[in-house]
Amino acid sequence: MYYDYYAGGAEDQQTLEENVKAFHRIIIRPRILVDVSRVDMLTTIVGCNTSAPIMVAPTAMHKLAHPEGEVATARAAASCDTIMVLSFMSMCKMEEVASSCNAVRFFQLYVYKKREISALMVQRAERNGFKAIILTADTPRLGHREADIKNKMISPQLKNFEGLISTEVHTDKGSNIEALASENLDASLCWKDIGWLKSITSLPILIKGILTCEDAIKAMEVGVAGIVVSNHGARQLDYSPATITVLEEVILAVQGRIPVLFDGGVRRGTDIFKALALGARAVMIGRPVIYGLAAKGEDGVRRVLSMLKDELELTMALSGCSSVKDITRHHVMTEQERLHCRL
Repeated sequence: MYYDYYAGGAEDQQTLEENVKAFHRIIIRPRILVDVSRVDMLTTIVGCNTSAPIMVAPTAMHKLAHPEGEVATARAAASCDTIMVLSFMSMCKMEEVASSCNAVRFFQLYVYKKREISALMVQRAERNGFKAIILTADTPRLGHREADIKNKMISPQLKNFEGLISTEVHTDKGSNIEALASENLDASLCWKDIGWLKSITSLPILIKGILTCEDAIKAMEVGVAGIVVSNHGARQLDYSPATITVLEEVILAVQGRIPVLFDGGVRRGTDIFKALALGARAVMIGRPVIYGLAAKGEDGVRRVLSMLKDELELTMALSGCSSVKDITRHHVMTEQERLHCRL
């Protein structure tokens, strides 16, 4: 049941499959005779330095994968000098994660109908040293995740919400996670509410869930610090585009004014390289981190992040890039460009 929860997508899971397959259709154009005796992957994300353009994506309920949960993930991310985005739906209290190790961390936010709960979470994150808020904005309602419904998936009580809300939602329609979301998520959330969020925190705010140039422009108009191109791991709207296929559309709309992060389908260092070449500042890693956590706890997450860093470094060296700044649009060719060349 828990594997299905982590691995599954919405409805027919077409977008879930395409998130990964779309990377396969992008070709790398390596350059030769470049000095790559040293490869520098250092990256800055909203003023925070990190060893590589790789972040841990906000994924819920890590204790379903391993007893140490988000604390183990946080320690692994810290040891790899990468930024972890702690999920709003964490099973470990954010204070427990914050005190587990010294590292740069961001906090992912949902806005609930009871706005005071979301405001409290933002204030707690700020108090505990989190460096940015990532607002997930693609979830006015939860996507139709059929595996969870079939399995009658039950959400455990989340420590961050003790005394605030209960996850004991009773339903005869399958997954109580869907019922819990329906009861709590604020479907009225809209662009004007970014002003409210900015009024309650001094932390930089990024919006996660953008897939179009129109929404990228709106995000800049309301003054956010960055955006995340994401389709929620293909768990919301099936037949929405694979994220890598729309990344460049968003990049062209933003024109470098704010950083664009990327989420969805990254499984290899070559995938990271392709996303960077198309304009992303960094990528977020979701399911691979969870699988590493389930396999070997903190060591498993560390191994996943180390593998991706090693693969990215090798890809950069073999492509003639000695730093992430050297990775350009000329280093990749999309499927559309290949078809155009044949014509």
